[in-house]
Amino acid sequence: MRNNDLLRQLRYALTFNNPDMIAVFALMNYTITKEELDPMLKKEEEDGVIECRDRTFAAFLDGLIIKYRGVQEGREPKLLARSARLNNNEVLRKLRIALELRDDDIIAILKLSNFRISKSELSALFRKPDHRNYQECGDQLLRNFVRGLGQKNRPQAAK
Repeated sequence: MRNNDLLRQLRYALTFNNPDMIAVFALMNYTITKEELDPMLKKEEEDGVIECRDRTFAAFLDGLIIKYRGVQEGREPKLLARSARLNNNEVLRKLRIALELRDDDIIAILKLSNFRISKSELSALFRKPDHRNYQECGDQLLRNFVRGLGQKNRPQAAK
């Protein structure tokens, strides 16, 4: 799934405005201006859209963790390496940590967008990639999770 789409959908789901988004980036010592953020929030078919790179999106997700959970003692916030890639499993894991979600919470959020998953299927998404029961998180699951998060946080918009 494109980082731009996720960034835009998370902005909606978490009821953030541009200053909120910029503040979340700042928690990771990642400076971004409104002029840099706006093109990332545009849809793919719009003029002037700029790709949200993995490093930028990871900075936002890690900033969310700091916003909701605080800075881990003894650990300095660290940006994703430029060559590193961010996959759907890591995105889901970071959202789970930031929003302090348990398995039941994630299953309930997915259920809001009519997506069914069992606890064992869900736990496979959070295993290490070399584990024999590891399962890759697909775009559809992540899309439905963010959609369900929006329905949970904005119940009036779901009607």
